[in-house]
Amino acid sequence: MIVPQTYLTALVVTILSMICWGSWANTQKLAGKWRFELFYFDYAFGVLLAATIAAFTVGSASFLGIYNFTGFEFVDDLLKTGKRQIFFGMAGGLVFNLANMLLVAAISVAGLAVAFPVGIGIALVVGVVLNYIGNPQGNPGLLFTGTALLVAAIVVDALAYRALANAKADKEPLPPSGPGNKGGTAHQYAAKKFWKGLILSIVSGLLMGLFYPLVEMGKAGDLGLGPYSIGFVFATAVFFSTFLYSIYFMNLPVEGPPVSPADYFKGTRKQHLLGVIGGIVWCIGTLANFAAASAPERVQVGPAISYALGQGATMISALWGLLVWKEFAGGGPKVNALVVTMLCLFAVGLGLVSIAPLYAAH
Repeated sequence: MIVPQTYLTALVVTILSMICWGSWANTQKLAGKWRFELFYFDYAFGVLLAATIAAFTVGSASFLGIYNFTGFEFVDDLLKTGKRQIFFGMAGGLVFNLANMLLVAAISVAGLAVAFPVGIGIALVVGVVLNYIGNPQGNPGLLFTGTALLVAAIVVDALAYRALANAKADKEPLPPSGPGNKGGTAHQYAAKKFWKGLILSIVSGLLMGLFYPLVEMGKAGDLGLGPYSIGFVFATAVFFSTFLYSIYFMNLPVEGPPVSPADYFKGTRKQHLLGVIGGIVWCIGTLANFAAASAPERVQVGPAISYALGQGATMISALWGLLVWKEFAGGGPKVNALVVTMLCLFAVGLGLVSIAPLYAAH
């Protein structure tokens, strides 16, 4: 299994993870009015496809004659591992998939610039706290100061979204009564969307923060799985749990009328392809992160710093939402000031969390 052997390589791989994690959701936006419940079937297939290809290529020691590896090929890794490690890998996939479906739902309600900073920001906070409790490492002053700044960024982002919703309510007429809108004033409708998007993002973030520690448990010990092996186990759980979770979301949608499984076949080739591409992009980022976290100790990039840097995806997604999709356009000076403040807090907070392991007390 090929893993980074130098700090520079590990850093590049982690940056790739950050870009992929922060960019995959653009495929959902590009799919247009395609419901996220239907988009997600193709997304899950893309995740499994990418994980399978990676397992039999870069996950095999002899791939292209490259021997920069950990010692086992993918199949050998699966044969030597224990049921406990496979259980943790699958549990991580199940937890992540529910969290990610809630995140995609939040994107459909609130947009990239809100759902990602709130959801992934909370996931980072939860992940940092749990990793520190389970394995105290890094400079606690830098770690928790950075975490506090991330919490502040989440609050500011929520305030910016609320201010934007109110500003739009002053300018736009109330949509006709129907699913998701039972009548009321424009401000009441905006407030309902605000709280729905915010709550979905928060719940998603709380669950998202739990999946990485589960993955690390599956990689721990002499019987632990390698990055590509646990990536395959993880992706398998994501794929099959999609059918279970989708039953709920299709019958009790977060927005709009219920969706029938038959509606999936009404999608265009472009919409289905975008879903698959979204899953592939996300999976590349995830496998890159798992590989960086599995680098030898001398590289000085463990799970904590790999996960923290990967969550720079928050900044990437926020910039996509702001600069490309113009999700905060028309908000006025107050909203713009809050958005700039949010980005600054995220940048500084993420930076402090990322360098905390390098300044640990000895």
